[in-house]
Amino acid sequence: MDQMEVVANESQNSKENIQTQLQEEYLKSLESLEEGQCIDGTVIQVTPDQVFIDVGYKSEGKIPTSEFSELPKVGDVVSVVLIQKENKHGEVIVSKQKADLKQLWKNLRQAFQDKAPVDGTISKVVKGGYDVDLGSDIHAFLPISQSDSQKVEKAEKLIGLKGKFYVERLYSDNKANVVVNRRKYLEESMEKNRTDFFDKIQIGDTVKGTVKSFTSFGAFIDLGGFDGLLHINDMSWGHVTRPKDFVKKGQEIELKVIRLDAAEKRINLSLKHFSEDPWLHFEDKYHVNDIVKGKVTKLTDFGAFIELEEGIEGLAHISEFSWTKKISKPGDVVKIGDELECMVLGYDIQAGRVSLGLKQVTENPWDTITEKYPVGTKLTRKVVKITNAGAFVELEEGIDAFLHADDLSWTKKIKHPGSELEVGKEIECVVTEADAENHRIRVGVKQLSEDPWKAFIDQYPAGSTLEGEVVSITDFGVFVRAPGGIEGLVNKANLSENREETFEDAVKKYNVGDKINVFVVDVKPEKQQVAFSVREYTRKQQRDEISQYMSSNDNSEDDGYTLADMLNTKKN
Repeated sequence: MDQMEVVANESQNSKENIQTQLQEEYLKSLESLEEGQCIDGTVIQVTPDQVFIDVGYKSEGKIPTSEFSELPKVGDVVSVVLIQKENKHGEVIVSKQKADLKQLWKNLRQAFQDKAPVDGTISKVVKGGYDVDLGSDIHAFLPISQSDSQKVEKAEKLIGLKGKFYVERLYSDNKANVVVNRRKYLEESMEKNRTDFFDKIQIGDTVKGTVKSFTSFGAFIDLGGFDGLLHINDMSWGHVTRPKDFVKKGQEIELKVIRLDAAEKRINLSLKHFSEDPWLHFEDKYHVNDIVKGKVTKLTDFGAFIELEEGIEGLAHISEFSWTKKISKPGDVVKIGDELECMVLGYDIQAGRVSLGLKQVTENPWDTITEKYPVGTKLTRKVVKITNAGAFVELEEGIDAFLHADDLSWTKKIKHPGSELEVGKEIECVVTEADAENHRIRVGVKQLSEDPWKAFIDQYPAGSTLEGEVVSITDFGVFVRAPGGIEGLVNKANLSENREETFEDAVKKYNVGDKINVFVVDVKPEKQQVAFSVREYTRKQQRDEISQYMSSNDNSEDDGYTLADMLNTKKN
C-alpha cells in the first residue's frame, strides 16, 4: 500500500469516528430529554393541515396548523413540548399549544412580579365585569370598575377591544384565577403622555388630536390618553352656535396650542388661530355711519346677530329695527340667513363688538311728520286701540296719534272712551299737536266744532239766569243742561230757597226732563264746570221785583204802602 492510500484510509477512519461520536452524543441528549419537557425544533415542511418539526429524533414531529395563530416558514425555530418520545408507530409526539401555555404562564408570573403589563382581548361581558382572553386558552377576569379610565355607560362597547392589562392576581385557593386591571394601565399611560406633552409642547405649537366628545361650550380632544379643550369661541373668529358644525366625533384634526397650565393640567386648543384675527383690520374697512351688508346668523329676544364677514359679527338691537313699529320679536322682521343692509352705529375692537342699525338705512317718517300732519289738519282714521285715558288712532303704518278722552266732547263727561269709540271703526278728528322730536302726535274730535264754552260765557256770565233741563238727580244735587248743551250742577244746598226745607223734600219737586230756572253762580271753562243755584235764582227774582217796585213808586203820592207791606203780601 503506497503512502497516498495510507493517508486516504486514515482520513476516512477519522470521519467515521467523528460521525460515530456525534451519534453517541445525540443519543445521550435524547436519553436526557424527558416527556413534558419544552424543546426547540426546526420547521422542515408546512402543509395545509400540518407543520413538520425536526426535533433531532429519528422521525419528525407533526403539529396541526390550527395550533398556530400565524403559520411559520421552513427554517423557523419553534418551541414545543415533548409529549411522547416514540409512540407505537415509532413517531415522536410534540405540542406547540402546550409550549405556548407554559411560556404564557411563565410570562404572566414574570409580569405579576415586575408589575409589567400583558396583552389581552376583552372577549365578553360576565357578571361584574369582563372576560379577557390572554391567549393559549388562559382567561382573566376584569372588574368593570377597572376596565376604563372613565365610567363605562354601556358594557358591550368594550367587547373586542385589544389592549394592555396589569396582572392583579394569578391564583386563588391554589387554583388559577387571573384578575387583571386595565384602568391602572390607562391612567399611568395617560399621566406619562401628559407629562411628556407639557415637557415638550409650547404655546403656539401645532398638535394632532382626535375629537372625543362634545359639550355646550366646545369639544374635548384626545391628545393621547388625556384631553385638551377646544372651546366654542376658539373654533372660529366668527359666531359659533353648535360645535358639531365645525368638528365631528372621531375626526383627527390639527390644532394650535393657545394655553397651557401644568399645575391645573389644562390644555386649551384652537382652530381659529391658524388664520389672522380679522379685527386687526376692522378700522381699515368699517367706520361709524357706514352702510354695510351682512347675513343674519342668530336671533335672540333682544335683537339679531349679523355677520359682516367671517369673524366679524355685530348686533342689531331690537330697538334699532324700525322708526315707528314696536317690534315684539326679531323673528317678525328678519330670519336666519337673510342678507340685508344695515348701518354701523358703533364698535369696540377690544371687546370684538359692533352695534348695527336696520332702521337707519330707511327714511325716518318722524322727520317730516309736521309737514305731513300740521296742526289743524282734519283726518278720517281708524281707531286701533282704546285705553282708560283715551284711544290710539292710526295715521299711517307705524305711526299712531293719541286721542285723549277729554278731547272727545266739549260738554259730555266721558268716563271711559270705550263708550264712545270702537276699535276698527273710522272717526273724524283733527291734529291738535305734532312733536317730531319726541315722536308724539295728538288729535281731537271736539275740536272739529266751536267751543260752546266761549258762547256760554258770553251769553251766561256769572250772575245771570237761564232756563235749563234736569238731566240727572244725584245724592249731592241736580245736574241741569243749559241751552247750547253745557251742563252744570245745582248743589243740594242751593236747591231750595227755604233753608228749613230738607234736600230730600226739595228734590221731590223735580224729575228728569223738567224745566228749571237757575242762577249762574260760577263758570270754569278750563275745568268744564258750571255751578247753578235755585236759591240764588229766587233771591235774584225777589231783588229784581223790589228794584222794579221801588223804581215805579219813586213819585207816588201814596206813602202809606211800604216795602214791609209788599214783603208781607209775598209771604201771604
